[in-house]
Amino acid sequence: MFHASLNPSTTTPSRAPSTGAPHDVLVPYGWDADWAAAFDAHASAFDAHAGTGLVPGRIARVDRGRCDLVVADGPGGTAVVQADTAPVATPDPVAFPCTGDWAVLDTGQGAVTALLPRRTAFVRATSSERSEGQILAANVDHAIVAAPLSAEVDLGRVERFLALAWESGAQPLVVLTKADLVPDAEGLGYLVDDVRSAAPGAQVIAVSAETGQGIDELRAHLGRGTAVLLGQSGAGKSTLANALLGADLQEVNAVRDRDGKGRHTTTTRNLFAVPGGGVLIDTPGLRGVGIWDAGAGVAQVFAEIEALAERCRFHDCAHAAEPGCAVRAAVEDGELPQRRLESYGKLLRENQRLAARTDARLRAELRRDWKRKQEQGRQMVQWKRGGAPR
Repeated sequence: MFHASLNPSTTTPSRAPSTGAPHDVLVPYGWDADWAAAFDAHASAFDAHAGTGLVPGRIARVDRGRCDLVVADGPGGTAVVQADTAPVATPDPVAFPCTGDWAVLDTGQGAVTALLPRRTAFVRATSSERSEGQILAANVDHAIVAAPLSAEVDLGRVERFLALAWESGAQPLVVLTKADLVPDAEGLGYLVDDVRSAAPGAQVIAVSAETGQGIDELRAHLGRGTAVLLGQSGAGKSTLANALLGADLQEVNAVRDRDGKGRHTTTTRNLFAVPGGGVLIDTPGLRGVGIWDAGAGVAQVFAEIEALAERCRFHDCAHAAEPGCAVRAAVEDGELPQRRLESYGKLLRENQRLAARTDARLRAELRRDWKRKQEQGRQMVQWKRGGAPR
């Protein structure tokens, strides 16, 4: 059944400048001329009678085969409605409706009948043995990676998030939360610089929802685009979301004292319009951040290593013990931290293993390469023992 105004926080209509088009009230939720054209193209594929009940809406939440959408509700207003997602159900979890999607809603059936083509998609690998991807948010412009300063920042985890963010097509932004827990400005500066060295091309901002530090700067970055808030449990995402939204819309739980870990306060991905412009998607805390088809994203995060690799003697240098390796030379000279090289290699291997499980051709190539290296190893052992290699 089609049901309107389910969310008490959205019973008051949102207002937006109108140019006369019936769906311009959705502008605060990211609606623009390109989305309008995509919707019109879809609607035009139906005859006049069938198309009269089709309206666009942005998915604000998905839960067990149903979703909440923000739709136009009369002149100058919006409402949240609930609809069935069964008509667009698919075996591919990456193609399934997700928070942030723009959807075509059939008001007569109370169901989503299509998704408009996505501009960006933030996808991670699941822990499933079937090597499936899981989409966390769609059509996002900014990926906010939240890392708490209440404990030592896990730079490897930050790099994982950034690789997926770059791969998604969104602009990543690292936000160091709970900055009020750092006792002095100099120490905070060192922490920011340390994270910045692991996040080339991404801005790093220290914020505190308690004191308001950095909140206005972060809100200005979001502008009128869509941002997804990502991070582990206990990173302060819900508190940060409330600060950006100017209201306690997300429940907040305390972090455990014994290990500094948080509980999953947010259990679903939720979309909100930010006062002053922009859209925010809050997500549950993520324990695992599996790499999913993120070769280009990994290269972006480790751009300095990619540049050094261009100077290696061998184009397929593994940066281990090969002669003429510019990457290893940079590590030995102190130009490149050993931790960065290890993290780079780990993410590359993880991405390659995932690709091998889903691509039979690549799997065969890896098997041949492994056999070739195994044979080279046997010949090297024989040579060292004084025998002639076969």
